[in-house]
Amino acid sequence: MDTSHVARRVSAKELGLFFASPAAWLFLGGFAAVCLFVVFWIESFFARNIADVRPLFEWMPILLIFLCSAITMRTWSEERRNGTLEHVLVQPSALWRFSLGKFQACLSLLMLALMATLALPVTVSLIADLDWGPVWAGYIASVLLGSAYLSIGLFVSARTDNPIVSLLGSVALCGLVYLLGSNLFTEFFTNDTAEILRLFGSGSRFDSITRGVIDLRDLIYYLSLVIAFLGLNVYTLEKEGWARFSSTLRQRHWRVGTFLLLANLLVTNIWMQPISQLRWDLTQGKLHSISESSQELVGQLREPLLIRGYFSARNHPMLAPLEPQLRNLMLEYAEATGGNARVEFVDPALNPALEKEANEYYNIKATPFQVSDRYQASLVSGYFSILVKYANEYQVLSFSDLIEARTSTSGKAEVRLRNPEFDITRAIRDVLYSYRSGGDLFAGIEQPVEFIAYVSDADLLPDALLSYLDSIKAQLDIAVQASDGKFSYRFLQPEADEGQLAQQIEEQWGFAPMASPIDPEKDFYFYLTLADEKQVVQLPSGDFNPGNFRKSLDSGLKRFARDFTKTVAFAAPQVNQQMAAYNLGSHSFNGLESIITRNHSIILENLADGEISPEADILAVVAPHDLSELAVFAIDQFLMRGGTVVLATSPFSVEPDGGALALRSWDSGLEAWLSHHGVGIAESLVLDKRHARFPAPVQRDSGNLQFQDSRIIDYPYFIDIRENGLARHPVNGSLPQLTMAWASPLEVKRRDKLRVTQLLWSSPDAWLGAGDDISPRANQTWQPPGDTQRQLLGVAIQGRFQSLFKTPPASLQDRPEQVSPGVNAFVRRSPESSRIIIYPSNDFLSDRVLGALVRASGNRYLGPVELFSNTLDWALREEQLLQIRSRAHFNRTLPPMEQKLRVSLELANYAAAIAWLALLGLVTWLQGRRRKKRYVRELGL
Repeated sequence: MDTSHVARRVSAKELGLFFASPAAWLFLGGFAAVCLFVVFWIESFFARNIADVRPLFEWMPILLIFLCSAITMRTWSEERRNGTLEHVLVQPSALWRFSLGKFQACLSLLMLALMATLALPVTVSLIADLDWGPVWAGYIASVLLGSAYLSIGLFVSARTDNPIVSLLGSVALCGLVYLLGSNLFTEFFTNDTAEILRLFGSGSRFDSITRGVIDLRDLIYYLSLVIAFLGLNVYTLEKEGWARFSSTLRQRHWRVGTFLLLANLLVTNIWMQPISQLRWDLTQGKLHSISESSQELVGQLREPLLIRGYFSARNHPMLAPLEPQLRNLMLEYAEATGGNARVEFVDPALNPALEKEANEYYNIKATPFQVSDRYQASLVSGYFSILVKYANEYQVLSFSDLIEARTSTSGKAEVRLRNPEFDITRAIRDVLYSYRSGGDLFAGIEQPVEFIAYVSDADLLPDALLSYLDSIKAQLDIAVQASDGKFSYRFLQPEADEGQLAQQIEEQWGFAPMASPIDPEKDFYFYLTLADEKQVVQLPSGDFNPGNFRKSLDSGLKRFARDFTKTVAFAAPQVNQQMAAYNLGSHSFNGLESIITRNHSIILENLADGEISPEADILAVVAPHDLSELAVFAIDQFLMRGGTVVLATSPFSVEPDGGALALRSWDSGLEAWLSHHGVGIAESLVLDKRHARFPAPVQRDSGNLQFQDSRIIDYPYFIDIRENGLARHPVNGSLPQLTMAWASPLEVKRRDKLRVTQLLWSSPDAWLGAGDDISPRANQTWQPPGDTQRQLLGVAIQGRFQSLFKTPPASLQDRPEQVSPGVNAFVRRSPESSRIIIYPSNDFLSDRVLGALVRASGNRYLGPVELFSNTLDWALREEQLLQIRSRAHFNRTLPPMEQKLRVSLELANYAAAIAWLALLGLVTWLQGRRRKKRYVRELGL
């Protein structure tokens, strides 16, 4: 016999016998049906609303136990029961070839069974933005885990002549290997013990791969299991030919060889365990590996960085499996710094001194978690926090900052790390910037910055400005000496050369002559600017107090520096606490304010005083209402001085009203100002066939009676914006999807010297609503009255803007503290760096809408807030975090679909599985006919 082909011939024989039995088709068909049933029914795929196939792989370790046990139950037990095992034992070929052939046949059947589920990820990719990395990793993990189960099944089958006993034994042994590292078993132990158990459990290794990370340690683990149990299988067969109670040299060699094989496999896994660098992140955007932005940031470190994880030995069972992921990520930061970062892992309960330091100095407290076992529920106080410390600056990330939780339709909680790289990188950036802000301001400036003062001759200036001028020159000399050549200054007289410069700065910047109230006939110039190759920023003069100049200068210089925390002036409606308690007439933006505070310094701006804080690097105005002339002037002049104004405004606002929704007119006071710059916001709301779901009050009619219910319904006023509606622009970052609530369409007229960039659109299936009845009703269908078209929902305008105002408002000029009408440095024309960014909705960033989206989706939805944060970072030239902000696992959602389409997609997956089995049946039948014809031909019949 040609021994080189034994394994292949055995494999072909086993496959033929398997498909000749009706049980084979029952196993394959049952596996496919159960997999799809689990996804669509038990895990409620469409209600879950996440664009992944994780439910399939969450159940795969259990399903594979039964499938693999069923496949292997007859492989050796039938040979033993039918008496053909002796024939195998006396063959000249080595026994391992027969075992390998049977294993190959079983593995082929497993892969054919897994292919019956491929229609599911294909379906998801056709309807949503699917990350294929975790899908391929999931199938690789399934093949690896299935291979381990098959080798276990072959070993058990070789020890009995009863297929039923083989099935039960395989299920028991495979189940034991799976349970060894599962939460069901490890929650009875401390984290350290549980971590060791997870190293031996097949399920924990499987979960690690299905995240989308292929770790060499996991591959070696599964390969070791396969080799170990195939070796035990061969050893069991070899023992069949031994005489009882004998001990020959051959038998001793087999015993020692088998023991050495198992020992070497165990040692190899132990030796590989500390090596965490050999891993491949298959996810889109490398979700589980630090990005280039993070590597670039940690490359700027000049002092040692400490990243310390506070993890308790006894913690909540859902947090325990996340700890190894955090550990691996933290170690990557240490590697990226080239040894300039120290990573520590501490259990405070074992180190009282460190626990006291954590409690008192860093304010890191143990969090009480409720855990339960078979008999009782109890509270466990555990630590799950990360400390990032650089010199004397530090940031703390608690478990609420690190995890993302959602509730499935079955009521089971899903807990995963939200976006640990973003949180850790942001913390590193904050401590680095805080450290530098207390040191050298010019260290973060890359391009030379010049201070240019357009100041008239001393004979033309008021006396108050002369002393001010002498003071700031002295302060400028100090700044030049400290800048290491990165800062310089010069004073220019606009009246020189017959006023050519005066004409130029009025045309370019709108710098008009000022006048003193003491001598109105005497004009002068006094404008202070900072400029580099990319932008020009005008410094506010304030009240011409020399003591405030350096503060204004530093605030201006920070706009050119990369390594300082920027300041956001945030203006939002004042919340009436009494009305907010009853959810009436309140526009609260606490969530947005909290996110801005985490990433930037924030100033709660009162626009009514007509001025913007000189420390502000950017102005964000949300849901403006009845702005006064002074407030509009403050926004206007901030823009004219080269600033960026981010607006979220619309002619309407939606408020609860007696259990329904009421559409209110909302006069922002900015209509004339926006129109002056070519921006119009139509007095209507956009509805879209592609929309999100909303837990809305629904009116139900029953006879002559009306009732109010609360239901999660399809609601076209919640516009679902996806890839085709998200422009390729940094403000969209890596957002996979955005929900825009109650938005009005934008209309932008092109103007000279202004560049218009469209950022967001609705789908082409959008239309404009008529009337103010926006309350949904039971069984209501929303249909467009006519043609549909795409609507513009976000725009950025940059360039030279002309001020709406000819002169400052009279109320500003009459203030007694003003030295002159020019004290506010009234500017008629902006530099090219000025921007207006508009999102036409008052409500899409509000706490009420974000809360509604959370209730509808079951997870923490931050799409609108992430869009706003991206907008601020882009405008402030802080783009390091843009590409990693939106990497949360639950951010990829399914698009809105009608019920008929959902049913059709589900049936299509069942049909695809049936078609695959039919194809296998056809191929098997054709091969059987070909084989029969060959036999007939060879026998000469």
